[in-house]
Amino acid sequence: MDVGLMVTDFGETDLADVAVRAEDSGYDAVWLGELWGASSIVQATEIACRTDEIGIGTAIVNVYSRTPAVLAMTAASLQDVSDGRFRLGLGTSTATAVEGLHGMAFDRPVRRAHETIELVRELTAGTGDPVDYEGELLESSAFPSIEVSVPIYHAGLGPANRRVVGRLADGWIPHNVPFSRLETAFEEVAAAARERDRDPDSIEIAPYVPSAVSDDPEEARETLRRHVAYYVGSGEGYRRAVATEYPDEADRIAEAWRAGEKGEAAAAVTDAMIADLGVAGTPEAARERFRTLVSETGIDHPIVVVPEPASDDVAEATIRELAPDRL
Repeated sequence: MDVGLMVTDFGETDLADVAVRAEDSGYDAVWLGELWGASSIVQATEIACRTDEIGIGTAIVNVYSRTPAVLAMTAASLQDVSDGRFRLGLGTSTATAVEGLHGMAFDRPVRRAHETIELVRELTAGTGDPVDYEGELLESSAFPSIEVSVPIYHAGLGPANRRVVGRLADGWIPHNVPFSRLETAFEEVAAAARERDRDPDSIEIAPYVPSAVSDDPEEARETLRRHVAYYVGSGEGYRRAVATEYPDEADRIAEAWRAGEKGEAAAAVTDAMIADLGVAGTPEAARERFRTLVSETGIDHPIVVVPEPASDDVAEATIRELAPDRL
């Protein structure tokens, strides 16, 4: 089974150490998120230098804080350092991050994603001709493209952003789309791909799979409850994604979270939601659920994500028990 791992800190272990261990355990790729505190690009570079074969991807870097030219140069450099193992995962992020942290207007995010991916494609085409691009938001001219093959993934959640995936991306990184709705959500991707004469089957489905493994199944479920509550409560796009299957529950969670009642928000995450949004349980139960999830939903590359609320013991158990050499 082709499985990725979102590398995270836990205990005294740094990200590169986790990546080395992931490679030794048979994971096919490691992925790095980025919000605040550390650059995923620097971390990816260290991982590329300390590993030999495992794939390396960003999941995700946002399309606002780096220009398409910087993204293209970064991807080309990481492809070189990693001997072709890098995948560029992009997304719009959220208004909170883009406006609050980067001080930029969260303006027309879907169009921004479309033009960024389109322009990065042109800037890495390697034709030797100057890139001449004029979009509604972005433009570039005079500089020749870099000759490098860079797989581009996009974390589109809403219908319009999923169409961007279908038109332009090599892979789709959904997050908080209930797995029971994944096939339906992909139909928007597939339709957009066909409109561009692209084969939808060539687009890799690589969702986050929030996972928590513990000998105490309630500890695992509680970890996932807190994870779901955080995303539903703090990101409107995530709330809408969950609400495609659980509208009333999503509203209750968001209302409690925004009122500062985080415990109440977590308690509102039902067992049905946990089963539909991730994997939680004892080692054997978690492995069985993971295998079933992949076989029933058409997932090509599940990305194991250890929720931030997880204890070090839960993080350790999750990475160990969901490794491909145990699945």
